[in-house]
Amino acid sequence: MKLTQQYFNWIQNANESIFSQNREVLQKAGKVIGQSIAEGGILHTFGSGHSAILAKELVHRAGGLAPVSAIVDPTGGWVETLPGYGTRLVEKHHSIYELRAGETVIVISNSGKNPCPIEVSLKCQSLGLRVVALTSLTMSRQASSGHPNGKRLFEVADYVLDNGGEPGDAAIEIPGQSKRTGPTSTLTGALLLNLLLMEIVQCLSDQKLPLPLLVSANFAPDARAANEKMISACKHRLHRPL
Repeated sequence: MKLTQQYFNWIQNANESIFSQNREVLQKAGKVIGQSIAEGGILHTFGSGHSAILAKELVHRAGGLAPVSAIVDPTGGWVETLPGYGTRLVEKHHSIYELRAGETVIVISNSGKNPCPIEVSLKCQSLGLRVVALTSLTMSRQASSGHPNGKRLFEVADYVLDNGGEPGDAAIEIPGQSKRTGPTSTLTGALLLNLLLMEIVQCLSDQKLPLPLLVSANFAPDARAANEKMISACKHRLHRPL
């Protein structure tokens, strides 16, 4: 079977199992975040290195929620293994954009072993935020923590979403080769983030509350102005690295 077909089959099977295995956590976290947003809160995201791609998935995008802000690692993951860096990163972000008790931060790390995402989680919790971890439990359970406390991301989070990824983040074996291909974490991570978005919107909709959803500026002529009006009250708290 060609590698392309194997990869497609893996994705199809993974989507079904990921939805089933994470459904309960998605519902619980969705309600918590939905209630926070209903009360004027912001949803925060963080990912370092390649995980930063997923951290931007929910930030200021068409069809997504307006009150979403990213905690950004300006080194692009270069020092994510440096103890103490994640704590200082949150402190700087908090001093500019303000992290409020009762809000939620989604922390994304496939391995969940590096100090930076663990420290971001712990510092946010100390400020009263809840932490949703998006990680690969299979990979993380096989990894040794790089944090001085010996814990991995899933062990410090309030809610854990498992991306179902393979150890090493590659699912497909290549005949005659020792290395594998077919990255998994970005595809399944994006699915889980948008499933969580659906739960948040469902929570707001069920209570007949306003839905702060952004509209594509390329779809409606007045969309850009409408979007800016929607976020005007919380604009000073949003970091939108686009």
